[in-house]
Amino acid sequence: MFEQFKEIPNQHIDDLGEIQLSVKRLDLVHPTISGNKFFKLKYNLLEARKLGYTQLLSFGGAYSNHIYALAQAAHAFGFDSIGIIRGEELQNQVLNPMLATASKLGMQLQFISRQDYRRKHTPEFLAKLQQHYPNAYIIPEGGSNDLAINGTTEILTDFDRENFDVICCAVGTGGTIAGLIHASTPQQKVIGFSALKGDFLNDEVRKWTTKDNWQIYPDDTFGGYAKYDERLLNFVKDVSEKYQLPLEPIYTGKAFYQLWQLIQQNLFTASTRILFIHTGGLHSNIPPH
Repeated sequence: MFEQFKEIPNQHIDDLGEIQLSVKRLDLVHPTISGNKFFKLKYNLLEARKLGYTQLLSFGGAYSNHIYALAQAAHAFGFDSIGIIRGEELQNQVLNPMLATASKLGMQLQFISRQDYRRKHTPEFLAKLQQHYPNAYIIPEGGSNDLAINGTTEILTDFDRENFDVICCAVGTGGTIAGLIHASTPQQKVIGFSALKGDFLNDEVRKWTTKDNWQIYPDDTFGGYAKYDERLLNFVKDVSEKYQLPLEPIYTGKAFYQLWQLIQQNLFTASTRILFIHTGGLHSNIPPH
């Protein structure tokens, strides 16, 4: 499966004056496992196969890009898959298109209460899960762990290190930006734009890096995870039409909007070379209800 890796193009945005902006199109890296999820899952799946596991298990909400990508990867790589989904009330509802696709690919969906879901990282909760699913290789929510960062470190190429001053991306659980920080040069600045309210992501990223050439902007999350308004939807639509650059309003749309505002506010010096990492997830253009 990972042999299907495609060379990732950098799409240049032409009309920003002296600022040079390019977009690294990770959404084009694989036909079904797009974006950063390809890199975050790569070494986890290789490790699961090496250790002899036959199932992959992970966690996510109803519109989780990670759960969707895990179902695709498990199906392609010959694993059974289990998704622990936040919100037991969802089991009595019609599945949304993302969960319906995961189910059709063979993922077993287990809906749990939001209270139990908050305990998903605790040793006691994980031990019970492992006991119930002894053949399952357990991957954290969002896929972020040491093996994921081994993968996301591969996103930046030598060309990117030599030709860009600033690297930008959306931030969910911190695994992607941690890999970018690890792969960046000391002269580069890595900027993340949080998709969630709060500044806790700084502590998460510090678990994986001792470098200090990075910053996460928590400023404009449009009210929190998976929330947006007409301003953001219109921006996403305009960018898609003007630059043939598809975005979604959960991660890449918010991040690109915030970057765009920084550029318009002249917060970058003239001739700054910026690379925005498009982390995929375009199937989540189906808005949450």
